[in-house]
Amino acid sequence: MNAQAAKPTACLALADGTIFTGQGFGATGEVVAELVFNTAMTGYQEIMTDPSYASQVVTFTFPHIGNTGITEEDDEAPDPVASGIVVKWDPTEPSNWRATSDLQDWMRRRGRVGIGGVDTRRLTRAIRQQGSPHVVLAHDPDGNFDIQAMVTRAREWQGLVGLDLAKEVSTRQSYRWDTGLWSWPGEFAGNGEERPFKVVALDYGAKRNILRSLVASGADVTVLPATATAEEVLSHDPEGVFLSNGPGDPAATGSYAVPMIQQLLDRDMPIFGICLGHQMLALALGAKTVKMGHGHHGANHPVRDVDTGKVEITSMNHGFAVDAQTFPSGVRETHISLFDGSNCGLAVADKPVFSVQYHPEASPGPQDSAYLFTRFADAMRTRREG
Repeated sequence: MNAQAAKPTACLALADGTIFTGQGFGATGEVVAELVFNTAMTGYQEIMTDPSYASQVVTFTFPHIGNTGITEEDDEAPDPVASGIVVKWDPTEPSNWRATSDLQDWMRRRGRVGIGGVDTRRLTRAIRQQGSPHVVLAHDPDGNFDIQAMVTRAREWQGLVGLDLAKEVSTRQSYRWDTGLWSWPGEFAGNGEERPFKVVALDYGAKRNILRSLVASGADVTVLPATATAEEVLSHDPEGVFLSNGPGDPAATGSYAVPMIQQLLDRDMPIFGICLGHQMLALALGAKTVKMGHGHHGANHPVRDVDTGKVEITSMNHGFAVDAQTFPSGVRETHISLFDGSNCGLAVADKPVFSVQYHPEASPGPQDSAYLFTRFADAMRTRREG
């Protein structure tokens, strides 16, 4: 039966009362979240398992979602974190030699809701014009939906402003990470790699490929929970500290992360931040963050390096941004989005401290931003030799 003629088994209700219906897949049930769109043409599994998407439903602008199936090697976290997905066409059977299962079954087993058959162009235009709305996404095989109750729930949801989600997605206890990057014919670098630099990574929602990239740059990585204190960080005698990506309002996470980072800044040790880690560092230095309209979510974002003029094609996923106009003396802007001019990087004068808003480990360029991990390793090497 044609999906257009079939009785809707899924419903997406926006807080302004707009309703989209389609065919449900994955788990049944109902979720409330913020709706964002992602422009990437591939990587839907990495997106679903990126902890930065906590409490968000993702609309994919690319119509072919699910065609490469699922392979556990591509998970960025143990389980999917995004609340659900919206796609134009119902996912098809996978056609990929690496696939171990299909998207629909994977989402059903992992408790994530999907809706297909949606006019994603119309939905994306609405997000761009009005900002990321609060929504309720429901999947019921019988097609029974209380539309008014769904709209009311979407309207009453508090949203991401003021919400600390880093605690929810962070590890609960410390652990060592020693796996490097994936390489042909299909395996990750192992323990034989030389890793001379001891690095503590603060987990605000860290993606696995970030940790792999740190290992590949020579880091002996110990991962600590988001709530770790400066004393706990320093007890590992690190030569560098990494601040990871993550979800939620940076100002809320900053209530405990900022004092810790400020104590580390007094130590003059190399510090490198990505995404939420960039925002945490900015707040610790005295800058401010702001909520964006629809945020940056995709793998085709051009960013200009202020120092070199080089343009990097980057992967981004953030709904809050650092306000570069609030940078204090001694902090400078290093990278700028060529889409909207928003801040994408900072560095501290006379300190080996820097961060970027985008994801250099995601390889959309594909290697445009890999130098940042090398820069971090070089900073640790210089400090050791100095």
